[in-house]
Amino acid sequence: MKNDTPQDLLNQTAAASAGQPGTLVPITVAHGDGIGPEIMAATLKVLMAAGARIAPETIEIGEKLYHAGHSSGIAPESWDSLRRTKVFLKAPITTPSGGGYKSLNVTIRKTLGLYANVRPCVSYAPFVATKHPRLDLVIVRENEEDLYAGIEHRQTDEVFQCLKLITRPGCEKIVRYAFEYARANGRKKVTCMSKDNIMKMTDGLFHQVFDEIRVDYPEIAADHMIIDIGAARLATRPELFDVIVTPNLYGDIISDIAAEMTGSVGLAGSANIGEHVAMFEAIHGSAPDIAGKGIANPSGLLLGAVMMLVHIGQPEVAAKIHNAWLCTLEDGVFTADLQGGGVGARSGVPMPFGSMDFADAIIERLGRLPGQFKPVSYQQAPTPQAAPAARPLYVRAPAARKAMVGVDVFVHQATLGADDLAAQLQVSNTAALQLQMITNRGVKVWPGGFPETFCTDHWRCRFVASTDRGAITQRDIVTLLATLTDAGVDVIKTENLCTFDGVKGFALGQGQ
Repeated sequence: MKNDTPQDLLNQTAAASAGQPGTLVPITVAHGDGIGPEIMAATLKVLMAAGARIAPETIEIGEKLYHAGHSSGIAPESWDSLRRTKVFLKAPITTPSGGGYKSLNVTIRKTLGLYANVRPCVSYAPFVATKHPRLDLVIVRENEEDLYAGIEHRQTDEVFQCLKLITRPGCEKIVRYAFEYARANGRKKVTCMSKDNIMKMTDGLFHQVFDEIRVDYPEIAADHMIIDIGAARLATRPELFDVIVTPNLYGDIISDIAAEMTGSVGLAGSANIGEHVAMFEAIHGSAPDIAGKGIANPSGLLLGAVMMLVHIGQPEVAAKIHNAWLCTLEDGVFTADLQGGGVGARSGVPMPFGSMDFADAIIERLGRLPGQFKPVSYQQAPTPQAAPAARPLYVRAPAARKAMVGVDVFVHQATLGADDLAAQLQVSNTAALQLQMITNRGVKVWPGGFPETFCTDHWRCRFVASTDRGAITQRDIVTLLATLTDAGVDVIKTENLCTFDGVKGFALGQGQ
């Protein structure tokens, strides 16, 4: 078998596609790092043989770019390709450990507004060994915000901070997308998972928006679960779920769990959908330990490419590939990661198959329908702009009436206890702002703190408007900060306390 280079395969794919009816769709392709080039070569070979009407153009991303001085992992000119094609088929990449390197995956998702990460998780029993043969669900993960905003600071000797950002636009877009996805794909239920019993404002907003939007989809069942019990039930009773919508971090975790429950995380592809650009990939990483051996399973990236074909209006080619892939599993053809499990491992077919041999096996079965799996068919997927929603993905509400009623002043102090710190701070009270409370790691330690509470060197000191003031101004806060500075207090950050249409826009301290 000829060992084609990545560019050879791109050229062959474009040449083969040129002979197919219909307009060629330009796509951007990145071969990635580790096993990326191997599984991309296998994927492109299947796309070429199936008659995908695509015109690929390649870009370089990942580890090579990091080490060449591009700290983002992508060259500026590559963004031009992504803006032009608006479709990105991406192999796994490696993010170097340490230093100032940021995840390129997160950078691409956030920069291009790819707000919805869609991860189907399906079991392929009995051909792939799994304890959950009925698992068939889709996780729709918010993709732009939450803790993945990556806003982190070291604030004191002992305390580091990561900001969790949840926005109403982010919540509305992802929740509405989840319901639109369910409607377009014949799914019957959408489950929201959050932790709003603890994070009442951030996760609380996510749950609130879910409850607001669910009423627009009366034909789709909807429920909410706290993420911990939801994840537990996902692991033991996945048949309870159909579509799950959840914030970024939770979605990342439970989608890998669900994918592994199918029998292998290597079988899962994903789509990253935005209003302008979409990216398709495998959910697994670059697996450098097996890179260059030709044994990696291309299934995750191939099924990501199937989602891409549906997205660009070629559902018939997507179904042709997917059904051939199912036939390949039924015939007991597996790569090394699946060796030893499922019916195929006992079928007498030589194992394991290498990446390109596995691709060839799929190509041999193009045009066939599976006999034991239900054959797959696809319809044209609605784009975010064309989705038949009752209203747009996000509608900005009129601004609320905002009033400032206090300020949380965060202080670095390692030598004083809570009572002594309070005495020092009260000297700095102004006519407008008075010390109300001190917390440490969120727990109230003054007034009325407990001696058993362990304290670090990081204190939140809440000053509220004097009873005769009601509301304060930025100048009042500046005056307070000047007074604290003169007293030698080490202020490290502040957070304004505001009400919105009379409703508090801040949380109480634990124990307050």
